[in-house]
Amino acid sequence: MIDPTARIHPDARLAPDVEVGPYAVIGPQVQIGEACVIGPHTVITGNTRIGRHNRIFQFASIGEIPQDKKYHAGDDSRLEIGDGNTIREFCTINTGTAGGGGVTRIGDDNWLMAYVHIAHDCLIGNHTIFANSSSLAGHVLVEDHVILGGFALVHQFCALGAHSFLAASSVVLKDVPPFVMAEGNSARPRGINTEGLRRRGFSAQDLTAIRGAYKTLYRSGLRLQDALAVLDGESDCEHVATLAAFVRRSQRGIIR
Repeated sequence: MIDPTARIHPDARLAPDVEVGPYAVIGPQVQIGEACVIGPHTVITGNTRIGRHNRIFQFASIGEIPQDKKYHAGDDSRLEIGDGNTIREFCTINTGTAGGGGVTRIGDDNWLMAYVHIAHDCLIGNHTIFANSSSLAGHVLVEDHVILGGFALVHQFCALGAHSFLAASSVVLKDVPPFVMAEGNSARPRGINTEGLRRRGFSAQDLTAIRGAYKTLYRSGLRLQDALAVLDGESDCEHVATLAAFVRRSQRGIIR
C-alpha cells in the first residue's frame, strides 16, 4: 500500500507490493525490491538500489549526496542495499564518491538502530549490528558479523574484521582484526569476542586456536612480522589464517 500523501517520482521503480508510509519522498533514480516497507517521512533519493524484504523506519535519509567537499554534482555516485535489512529511525546513509569507488554498499540481514550514520564509500557485509548513534566516516570496510556498540565512531579508511566487536563509545583510529573486542578512545584490543563466536557456532577448538593467535599477536612481545610468522605455522586453522591475512593487508595498521 502506498499512502496518498507520499511523493514518489514517476521514474522511480518500486515492486508492486512495496509499502510506503505517509509523507515519504522517493526520488527518480530509486529502485526498491519486493516486500519492502518504507516508513513515514522517509526520504530515499540519489542513484539508490534497495533489495527485497527491507524495512526502513520513519525519518531515515537514504541515498543523499556525500558529506564530502570533494563531491561534485553529477559525479557517478550510488548506494546499494541488499536484502533483509532493518534501518531504524533517523538513520543517514550517503552515496559514494567518484574518488572512492563511487558506491556505498550494504549487504544482507544487517540491523541499523536509530541515528546510525553510514558515510560515503563504506562497504558493509552481512549480519552486522550497529547500535544507536554509531557512525562510520568515509571509506570504512565492515566485514560480516561485526557489532558496533552505541555511539561507537570509526575513522575514515579503517577496516573492521569479521566477528569483531566495538564497545559503546569506542573511537576506532586503526583497523580492528577479526574476532577481536575493542574498547576505548582510542580503541584498544580487549580480548576476543568469545560469546559472539559461541553464538555463531564456533567450536571449543576454534576458540582455543583464535585465543592462542590473539595472545601471539598482542601478548607475546613479538614484533608484528615475527608474530605473523608464528601464526603462519598454525595455518591449518582457517580462522587463524583469516586473522593473519587481515593483518597483512591492513593499510592503516591494527589497533595495539
